[in-house]
Amino acid sequence: MPDLDNLGAAAIQVLSCADPRQKAAFSRRSAQAWREGKLAQTFPHPPPDSPARPDCPRLLKPQDMPKRRSGSNLGALLHAVTHIEFNAIDLAWDMVARFGEDMPRAFCDDWVSVGDDEARHFTMMQDRLQAYDMTYGDLPAHDGLWQSALDTRHDLKARLAIVPLVLEARGLDVTPMMIKRFEKAADEKSAEALTTIYVEEVSHVAAGKKWFSYLCDRDKCPPVETYHQLVRRYFKGYVKPPFNEDARARAGLTAEFYKPLAPEGS
Repeated sequence: MPDLDNLGAAAIQVLSCADPRQKAAFSRRSAQAWREGKLAQTFPHPPPDSPARPDCPRLLKPQDMPKRRSGSNLGALLHAVTHIEFNAIDLAWDMVARFGEDMPRAFCDDWVSVGDDEARHFTMMQDRLQAYDMTYGDLPAHDGLWQSALDTRHDLKARLAIVPLVLEARGLDVTPMMIKRFEKAADEKSAEALTTIYVEEVSHVAAGKKWFSYLCDRDKCPPVETYHQLVRRYFKGYVKPPFNEDARARAGLTAEFYKPLAPEGS
């Protein structure tokens, strides 16, 4: 890793790296350098609109993705989670690079930590794919995850409302069911890796809620109503139930935020 002296350059290095394992390595090393006080909270250059991507997986529109049946193979499910974690590395570092200059140092502390976690999660998932004779890139993946970042690149409140407080919160809803599937298949290592991700994702949603509330307080706008307005503007469709209300509450995301955005009667 070349010598870097500022957080902006370190974040852009992560975003500009296409190789998946190298991106994860840059993420972890940059997080360590930040924690050790080796990087200044300066941002000399703007981040790219879109991060570098490897040649594989082939990226499709969400509607063009092949449907996975509930009984489909576990390797495909692991590949989908691996793709989410790969994108999550870039989502965290884009948060730092794009918005860190105008926010307190604690904001950068939180999202650098998230980027470090996501890199570790990606590596864990990539390693588990090997148990299914697969590697990341073997299957197509959808390209919808980064669209939310593009849509909210000029509005930090919107970015927080959509990425951690809708997309990552959805992970809290669905991951326990995935853990049970791997336990049922006697794949305890994958179940343990997913459990680690689940526990740590609560803190990521909590970071999103913390800074969303900070901005609403700073700008004197009501958090719940502002959240509803932003989700309806930037998120296509309903916020899908069933909800893991306990995990969401532990992250500070109470039902008044998300239940009015679910389909009627759910």
